[in-house]
Amino acid sequence: MQRPENTISYRRLVDLSHPIRPGIPQWPGDPAVRFDTVAKLDQQGYFLRSFSMGEHTGTHLSSPAAYYADGAGPEALPAASLVAPAVVIDVSRQSAADPDYALSVADIAEWEQRHETIAPGVAVLLFTGWQRFWGHPERFINLDAHGVMHTPGFSMAAAQLLLNDRRVHGLATDAPGIDRGVDAGLSISRLALSQASLVLECVNNLDQLPPIGTTIFVGRLMLVGGSGSPAAVLALAP
Repeated sequence: MQRPENTISYRRLVDLSHPIRPGIPQWPGDPAVRFDTVAKLDQQGYFLRSFSMGEHTGTHLSSPAAYYADGAGPEALPAASLVAPAVVIDVSRQSAADPDYALSVADIAEWEQRHETIAPGVAVLLFTGWQRFWGHPERFINLDAHGVMHTPGFSMAAAQLLLNDRRVHGLATDAPGIDRGVDAGLSISRLALSQASLVLECVNNLDQLPPIGTTIFVGRLMLVGGSGSPAAVLALAP
C-alpha cells in the first residue's frame, strides 16, 4: 500500500525569530554582533556586508557538539529533525513574579488536564514572557551584582518527564536558555543534547501561538564543525 503524503493545515504564518543587529542580547562572554561594509552602491555599484557573531547569538539552536566531543554539529542535523509539531506552555505569569521560575511537573500536569497529553515527537515551546525584554539587553540577561543570571527555564524534573517519559522532540524557550540562569552547569541543555533533542533558545512571538496545533520549521546555517547556529524559525499556526 502506498503511504499517504504528509500534510499540514494552517491559517497563520508566525515568524519566531528575532532580527539580528549589533547590540542585541548575548550570553556573557560571547562575541558581539558585527557588520562591516565591503562594497557600497556609490563606489562598487552594489551593496555588500560581512558579518560575524557567536553561534549561540539571537534566536538559535544548540547542537550536541556543544557539550559532547562525538556529538553532531549543526551541519549534521537531519533535515527531518528541523520540522516538528509544537505545543506552547505559558508560564509568563509565574516568570513575571519570579525571574528564577522553573517549569514544574505540576505545570505540565495542569497543562495536560486543560489540553491533552503531550505526544511523542512534539516540540515543547516554553513561553516565559521574556521576549518582551529583547530590546533591553541588560534586562534580558538579568545579571545580579555577583554575575549570576536570573532567567526562567525548565526544571530537571520537568525536562526528564518531557524527554524521557513523553519522548518529546525538543525543548524551546523565549528566554536566554532552556536552563534557568542560576543553573551554571546548564544541566537541562546537557540532558536534552545527550539525546540529540532539538534545543531552541531566544525564540520570539510565542504569545501569538495557541497551546496546541502549531508546526515549526527551523532553518539553520550548516556551520561545519560548529556547536550551534543562528536559526530562522517559522510557525504554521491553526
